[in-house]
Amino acid sequence: MEFTIHDTPATIVKKYPQASDLFKENKIDFCCGGHIPLQEQVVNKDIDGNELLSQLNKQYVAWKEAGNVAPNWDEVPLEDLVDHIIYHHHAYVKEELPRLGELVERVYNVHGMDHPHLQTLFRLFNAFKIDMVEHMFKEENVVFPLIKDYIANEDEQLLSQIRMLNDELEKEHDDSGDILKQIREITNGFELPFGACGTYQVTYARLAELEDMTFEHIHLENNVLFQRL
Repeated sequence: MEFTIHDTPATIVKKYPQASDLFKENKIDFCCGGHIPLQEQVVNKDIDGNELLSQLNKQYVAWKEAGNVAPNWDEVPLEDLVDHIIYHHHAYVKEELPRLGELVERVYNVHGMDHPHLQTLFRLFNAFKIDMVEHMFKEENVVFPLIKDYIANEDEQLLSQIRMLNDELEKEHDDSGDILKQIREITNGFELPFGACGTYQVTYARLAELEDMTFEHIHLENNVLFQRL
């Protein structure tokens, strides 16, 4: 088998990005806790580790046979990785949060009386929005410029400062990731209620996409960018 129970989810997702879907389905943490081996993550969960590995490896083989190759972010120049995070992930979040916020509020206003969990969804989404806006501001205006300065100058004191700030960012990642996990929990994995209207359907679909993009964002920072520094 390509992957074993001793591999970490972060390492697996680097090699096979689509593994993130299987991990989310089984509540395996591949971003904030991506450094914890699968063997430890399946403990106390109702998961058959051997079955999970079998499914994972079958999917990976089919993915490779279809000609797919994962980008090797460990070899991409650091400044290019930083720019990718800014212009791909941050740009998406900045554009999506206001639009999705309107949808979450609309669904809550229309269906909140019949579906009480929408009040919690509304509260969680807005907490996530505030966290992400502040987080991205810190990255773009403080941490990422320092990283680019370090790339140019290789100053050890600068690197120490970056590492301390990265520790703060990882804690913020944990907090944002926890909110997304709560959103997935209260929506039952974004499962639509019977008779859900079009706005309800679009809201859940875009929440699922936001979750995908955010976990990919956190994975690239925690398990690639920060590790390389």
